[in-house]
Amino acid sequence: MKLLLAEDEKELSNALVAILKHSGYTVDAVYDGQDALDYILSSDYDGIILDIMMPHLEGTEVLKRIRDKGVQTPVLFLTAKSEIEDRIAGLDLGADDYLTKPFDMGELLARIRAMTRRKADFSPNNLSCGNLELDRSEYMLKTEGHEGIRLANREFQMMEMLMTTPGHIISVDSFMDRIWSDGEADVNVVWVYISNLRKKLTSLDANVEIKASRGLGYSIHEK
Repeated sequence: MKLLLAEDEKELSNALVAILKHSGYTVDAVYDGQDALDYILSSDYDGIILDIMMPHLEGTEVLKRIRDKGVQTPVLFLTAKSEIEDRIAGLDLGADDYLTKPFDMGELLARIRAMTRRKADFSPNNLSCGNLELDRSEYMLKTEGHEGIRLANREFQMMEMLMTTPGHIISVDSFMDRIWSDGEADVNVVWVYISNLRKKLTSLDANVEIKASRGLGYSIHEK
């Protein structure tokens, strides 16, 4: 699960990143509001943690702009402000939760879990394209009349990205950033996984195909 942390206090940010990574999250850390906005609009996150008081753009302005752009990723505000008016203003702008500094790390982790669960509650269990269906709860790829194929974790993540927005081209960099963010894999691994997924589509007699757009990336389409 991938998070963006926007916190301008670097010591606090470093501590939070260490704890979040230890808890199994992938984390991008930025230190001002403009960078936070740029990262959010150019990547795909499961949750966003925003400090309100940041250089260049305050967290509230970042939130307003991403909601105006249609980005519905869950957002948790971190702030030194404790007045009820500030909490109401943040929630009215579309924040999912609000945590006042200083806070307990256990509570932060619990709120992140709750926030990302709410996102999952609004996501369909199954994704479809043509006669192909991806069961997100079972990691199963299937078509009618065929026994489903259980996908390995990274195969599932790649197919989920493709089938969430059929027809939309996803760049190799996006796959690498989302699935191989530990930096331990070469970009050629994307082609290998695409090749394996194409073979699975053939074995299922799926009426969809994964197309390569030269220099741009991959997309899934009904034939």
